[in-house]
Amino acid sequence: MSGPLPVIVSPPSPTGGRRVRVDGEILGLAYNLGDVAEFLRRAGMDMEPVQVAVSPLIDWRGVGPEYWGPETRA
Repeated sequence: MSGPLPVIVSPPSPTGGRRVRVDGEILGLAYNLGDVAEFLRRAGMDMEPVQVAVSPLIDWRGVGPEYWGPETRA
């Protein structure tokens, strides 16, 4: 591996949760920062949930890391 893998967190789905992709592979549907951190750990990128929220390696699509579903939208 020559560098960090691309991490994309999709916008919240209509029913809640956000799809997480690493290097083009869907790892799962996350409902919070802890879920994203666990998916990244399994992919070999060890980060704490606090790091996930601010990491420049993660592309938060649509909205930032504070929104996970329709009930959390302002």
